[in-house]
Amino acid sequence: MANVVVVGSQWGDEGKGKIVDWLSERADVVVRFQGGHNAGHTLVIDGVTYKLSALPSGIVRGGKLSVIGNGVVLDPWALLAEIESIAEQGVDVSHENLRIAENTTLILPIHSELDNLREAAAGKGKIGTTGRGIGPAYEDKVGRRSIRAMDLANLDSLGAKIERALKHHNALRRGMGEPEVEAGPLFDALSEIAPRILPYVVPVWSLLDGARREGKRILFEGAQGALLDIDHGTYPYVTSSNTVGAQAATGSGIGPGAIDYVLGITKAYTTRVGMGPFPTELEDAVGQRLGERGREFGTVTGRQRRCGWFDAALVRQTIKVAGINGIALTKLDVLDGFEELKVCTGYELDGNRIDHLPAAEGAQARVKPIYESLEGWSQSTEAARSWAELPAQCVKYVKRIEELIEAPVALLSTSPERDDTILVHDPFQD
Repeated sequence: MANVVVVGSQWGDEGKGKIVDWLSERADVVVRFQGGHNAGHTLVIDGVTYKLSALPSGIVRGGKLSVIGNGVVLDPWALLAEIESIAEQGVDVSHENLRIAENTTLILPIHSELDNLREAAAGKGKIGTTGRGIGPAYEDKVGRRSIRAMDLANLDSLGAKIERALKHHNALRRGMGEPEVEAGPLFDALSEIAPRILPYVVPVWSLLDGARREGKRILFEGAQGALLDIDHGTYPYVTSSNTVGAQAATGSGIGPGAIDYVLGITKAYTTRVGMGPFPTELEDAVGQRLGERGREFGTVTGRQRRCGWFDAALVRQTIKVAGINGIALTKLDVLDGFEELKVCTGYELDGNRIDHLPAAEGAQARVKPIYESLEGWSQSTEAARSWAELPAQCVKYVKRIEELIEAPVALLSTSPERDDTILVHDPFQD
């Protein structure tokens, strides 16, 4: 049986939570492999809504092992708060169903403080981060000064590691006119939380190797979307980690040969949170209608998402970069009732037609979308569970998207409910 990676093919918010939950029924292990608690996943199960940020989506399913991989940056206080929150909804989390990689970088209070200080100082040039410290935590990771989950097990050496990190952070704070951070309170906070985190901490690479040898199905869950990838996204308006399919291997401690299928979650239109280029953005009544019908507000921040037509040129590009084998097309029902739908097939840049989004920030801001118009449909697609239940024009829309993005549709989602899904191809049977 195949091991499957789920990634977003746009700017995130594509509906990964529901799809991962839907696929987790077929999986034995669900792994988060990058990002932090800035990525929110909303799951609706039997009418109950679960909002997850740090925990893998598989945690709400009994009998599944959820894993936080080394590619994640983890706020231990936020994790425990999330565990307590879903416990109130009847979800039990223990070391039996949740494991954390021992080499996972921790997000500390100094990271979120730095994140917010930078955004405030940037003014109009701000990136639009969630202010949760994800970027600064990744900076400390590559700067070789981070505190990792395993460090909580050796308090004798933790103090020196905190001092090393604070040499960097306090220099930055002095430059911003902010007071320095003392090591003592941070050491005390980490010492206090250590006994609550350590029961989950294991060598995840070994755990996953054992699961593979036993023939278990592994589902790798990404956060954000491919267009927010630190290398391949709309830089500098990106997240601080790699979000493409290949990161599933690096971010969890397995070889690339263990990945059999990459599923790209793709919204039937386009949305974006925060700053940065958005060629098909609609700042009119149509864009407002998409946002209202799609309930386009961030799970984590509550920020209203920018909305626009489906951008086939962008998705085609991310399919190639992210190694996507097929897509799960979500929120199709939001397009019900539109007389006309538009799909971006390419761009015009300085009088020339191009078929991809250029990497340069200035060029990204200047591109103009080239649209193809398609006939809409008046019938409802909400809760459809088979092709036969879809209007003919809806089927034509889906088929045209397949042609333009050069990849097949493996799944169709027609509502937030997990069972309102049309299975075209089971990724686990690849």
